[in-house]
Amino acid sequence: MPVDMILKQDKKIRITEAAASIFAQKGYSGASVAEIAIHADVGKGTIYEYFDSKEDLFFAVFKWYSEKTGAAATVSISALGGSAAQRLEVLNESLMSLWNEIKDVFALVMEFWAASSSALGRQRFQAAFRQLYHDFRSIVSALIHDGIKRGEFREEVNPEAVAAALVGTWD
Repeated sequence: MPVDMILKQDKKIRITEAAASIFAQKGYSGASVAEIAIHADVGKGTIYEYFDSKEDLFFAVFKWYSEKTGAAATVSISALGGSAAQRLEVLNESLMSLWNEIKDVFALVMEFWAASSSALGRQRFQAAFRQLYHDFRSIVSALIHDGIKRGEFREEVNPEAVAAALVGTWD
């Protein structure tokens, strides 16, 4: 990748992370693009080179947060062999560790939920939430199915119900 593309991508990440911090501190309504620009050490106009609007930037923060959480989950369990129970335990530890690392932006979760029920990008947030929860439930359900197949978990366990309960607990 050319150096200018790398620098541009780094700047976009810096803006997104700065926005995550400001949105977490002040909420969507209380945050200003100017304040985010200052926090990212860029000009206000630079933000609009990367994002069409404050709403688009907020959705980019949602995607960043979701991808960070999803990547931690996927890497942690795929790197392991071991039993299904051990992989579920590692998944849990990985998510808890990640959330502890980004606890300063954890308030964003409530902002994201609010955006999914308001006029602010309702359809976009709802579709993204549905996909995110589906993906996490699928990961957990597959681990439980594997555990049933290996004889670790009882056959009468409903993997989808347990996956939904665990994902809800993590949420």
